[in-house]
Amino acid sequence: MQKIIRFAYPARCLSCGDDTEIESMLCQSCWPDAHFIAGSVCNACGVPIKGEAQDDDLCEACHAAPPIWKQGRAVGLYEGPIRRMTMALKHGDRHDIAKHMGRWMLANAGPLISTETTLVPVPLHWSRMLRRRFNQSVLIADAIAAERAMRHIPDALQRIRATKPQKNMSRSERYENQRCALRAHPKRQDQIKGKPILLIDDVMTTGATLSACAEACLQAGAASVNVLVFARVARPE
Repeated sequence: MQKIIRFAYPARCLSCGDDTEIESMLCQSCWPDAHFIAGSVCNACGVPIKGEAQDDDLCEACHAAPPIWKQGRAVGLYEGPIRRMTMALKHGDRHDIAKHMGRWMLANAGPLISTETTLVPVPLHWSRMLRRRFNQSVLIADAIAAERAMRHIPDALQRIRATKPQKNMSRSERYENQRCALRAHPKRQDQIKGKPILLIDDVMTTGATLSACAEACLQAGAASVNVLVFARVARPE
């Protein structure tokens, strides 16, 4: 039966879509170009650090401006196959990729997760949700929650102001763009209060959006906030 299923639905690379030997993996051409984050990383944002780092070491950017959250991790750098997977989920309606991204993120989460951890995805403004029809961060959080049987609040946060696209913005402009744009859902504050929160998103660039989300969670009484993303922009603009 497995051979019949494989014949009808051959395994495809999650990045380029070509045939691959193993289900839910990358093909031989994409693997070498996928820059997975391993070894020494910044404890706050997950970016790679040269040399041997201690568990609480920070990169230069986080040392200069420590994030509001406690710890952060990412699966890989936002380039090559990692970027293609992210774009396929967000703009190519490849919802099936979310479960694989969630598994890889869960495997990289390490100390960010405890038995009390509650998953909170980064929200979209209702106008963008109307155009896109789904929130990729919710899909990823759903996958993580199902894999580990974790508590998940899809609408824990609300984006109350439509922010501008941040592609060509500087770090300071991104932070200003997110100022006063998010809040905890009034009906979900009791579910956030006193809980360790793990924010879920697909990509971290400067951390401006995640900072706004973390601030909203802490204002709602969260015990602590960590962040987990699939891709990390190593050198933000």
